[in-house]
Amino acid sequence: MLASIVDEYSSAVEEDAVIEGLMRKSIWLLIPLFLIGCSSDDSQQILEQQVSESSKVRIIHASPDAPTINIAIDGTVVESLVGVNYQTASGLLRVASEVSYEFVVQGNTPAGSIEVLSLDLDAQESVLYDVIAIGSVFDDTLEALVLSDIHSEIGAGNARAKVIHAVEDAPMVDVYITPLDADLEAAQANTTLSYKESSGSVEVAGGEYQIRITLAGILDVVFDSGAVNLAAGEDLLVLATQNINAGNSPIALIVANGSGSTTILDKDTPASIRVVHGVGDAPNVDIIANNNLESFDSIEFSAVSDYANVSADDVLIDVAVASNNATIAIDDAPITLEVGKFYIAIANNNLANIDLDLILDTPRRRATAAQVRIFHASSQTPSIDIYVTSDREIADVNPLATDISYMTGDLSQTGYMLLPAGDYVFTVTPANGKSIAIETELLNLEVNKIYTAFTVNGETIDASPILIFADDF
Repeated sequence: MLASIVDEYSSAVEEDAVIEGLMRKSIWLLIPLFLIGCSSDDSQQILEQQVSESSKVRIIHASPDAPTINIAIDGTVVESLVGVNYQTASGLLRVASEVSYEFVVQGNTPAGSIEVLSLDLDAQESVLYDVIAIGSVFDDTLEALVLSDIHSEIGAGNARAKVIHAVEDAPMVDVYITPLDADLEAAQANTTLSYKESSGSVEVAGGEYQIRITLAGILDVVFDSGAVNLAAGEDLLVLATQNINAGNSPIALIVANGSGSTTILDKDTPASIRVVHGVGDAPNVDIIANNNLESFDSIEFSAVSDYANVSADDVLIDVAVASNNATIAIDDAPITLEVGKFYIAIANNNLANIDLDLILDTPRRRATAAQVRIFHASSQTPSIDIYVTSDREIADVNPLATDISYMTGDLSQTGYMLLPAGDYVFTVTPANGKSIAIETELLNLEVNKIYTAFTVNGETIDASPILIFADDF
């Protein structure tokens, strides 16, 4: 296969979940000898003893350009740790102590799952190990950062956190955990960290706090969490990671609580949107938000705007003729923009039946693949197949994506197709046919890049559909 369409998802496991089959064979082979002649109650006691002498392991994906990952322990892939995405932490996995384990991190690539990191871990009783994938695959700095903590009780009424600097290209920072809106000039940094450094455990009374990060010795804030609740009894791992969401803050926090994780964005994080003019028989248009804000000016057919940061909110969108805003093609189309998300708004179909579709975008690059995504926005071609070849010959080739229908309101798409680097021709045909509707030139695709295209109607009713290219095309 030239590609696989990957639906990314996060997975977490329940706290203290037991990983069956991870203990060395020699240990498990002894268990039946102990169980001979035991009652069922005795058997249960022996199994509980095995589990009680345990260590805990947590896996965190903190490499911004790595693909989704799988975790294998002693050669067995952990079912709950398949397809783990960036900025995700597992729950706590319980494993037998006084045993050596081999942990392997597999990256999901166009060639399949391949080993990218491995480490041996000698599990000691009552120790929590955090295994964190950090660095860059593209820059060949990917590594496993392993931290360990001996279990200790949290002070009564307190919350506990350990903070880690996991942003490779960021300088030394100060981290402040203060009451909400406390004056930083009067505050003392809780910790100062360089890349890969950890604060050690920091305890504060349970309650509402604000986490702010500045460059070391400077009070200019580069990340501000706003109000966060640190509940009494919580034992948290907090990682400062590279922000891949909308907005200007370079940092987003992963907060792992033992059962899974959440991501905290800067409190001022906006949404971000770009516009595609895909209506061949329409003139240049303006995009107007809430009837008074001209967000995009005089966009011509086949143009793709840059991303623009906008407030995350419910918005009414007008598409008006650029030369005369009194002529409205789309009036008060409601859209909802969420904090940190990227969106594509594409006007498509024809002028008499113009449609505005809002597409959630996920522009995180993968160092192991070229990511290609094609949207079907040509109403004159009801359903299409897409072929990917190196020589234009499709007669004896199966399409990579099949029977993609044109729909209003929610455009059909291929999803991200992951391709190895190389030269490709993309051919679009009517579904279940070999007649060519669109054929590209030979295109050179590179890993760590994103390629987006939209099939749209031509400029007249009789014209063939065309492809509008975006991103790294």
